[in-house]
Amino acid sequence: MSPNEKAVYTHGHHESVLRSHRWRTAANSAAYLIGELRPGMSVLDVGCGPGTITADLAELVAPGGHVTAVDAARDVLEQASAYAKERGVDGAVSFATADVHALDFPDDSFDVVHAHQVLQHVGDPVQALREMRRVCRPGGVVAARDADYAGMTWYPAEPGLEEWLGLYRRVARANGGEPDAGRRLLAWARAAGFTDVASSATAWCFAEPEEVTWWSGLWADRTTASSYAAIATGGGHATPADLAAIAESWHRWAAAPDAWFSVLNGEILCRA
Repeated sequence: MSPNEKAVYTHGHHESVLRSHRWRTAANSAAYLIGELRPGMSVLDVGCGPGTITADLAELVAPGGHVTAVDAARDVLEQASAYAKERGVDGAVSFATADVHALDFPDDSFDVVHAHQVLQHVGDPVQALREMRRVCRPGGVVAARDADYAGMTWYPAEPGLEEWLGLYRRVARANGGEPDAGRRLLAWARAAGFTDVASSATAWCFAEPEEVTWWSGLWADRTTASSYAAIATGGGHATPADLAAIAESWHRWAAAPDAWFSVLNGEILCRA
């Protein structure tokens, strides 16, 4: 294992983080993959988090399909399992802890291997993609989607958000990750040995008042109360006062009547 493979998940699983993760669905976060899914398929969902996308994938490969959902954090898998039961798909989903750098599955185990907002946080994304390719059956699909922080944009201008973006990128890289992963997915896939890769990009956009309030609130809370906050202060990247000022900037930006925020996401569909 290379030193980079010990990368730390920057966000952690504070409520403010899971507030964002629970909003994600196959429709708003994996639309590029949906056309590849068929009833009866076997899917591996890497870094499943609280399982909202996982449950959608299970419905999309029904009847007869199965989703194996894995995450490095055991506690969030408990939440994902409860959510699958709530959605009525628990019979079509199984859960396990896993390290994407060394997946504990035989070669050629799945028709589809999917990872959403995972590769930006791992120490060796090329090795992760090699493993995803190894466990994917010949002719199957490896799919990944990641944000690109440097490609995020907003209106109106708010200096505190510029401070937030620079700080986040520094902290993420100090943790061994790559916050501008979206633009690198194609290169990483080719380095992992894929030759048939379709690359695309889509964006989340938060412009309605309730969306702006939700987005700004979760980032204000994440900045002061999540694992990211502890890592930022513990690593000497910011003081608690710095983080409090950034959180206030989020609220100030959200109070603007025309507040608008867009998150660029890169995507790859790789034929195994």
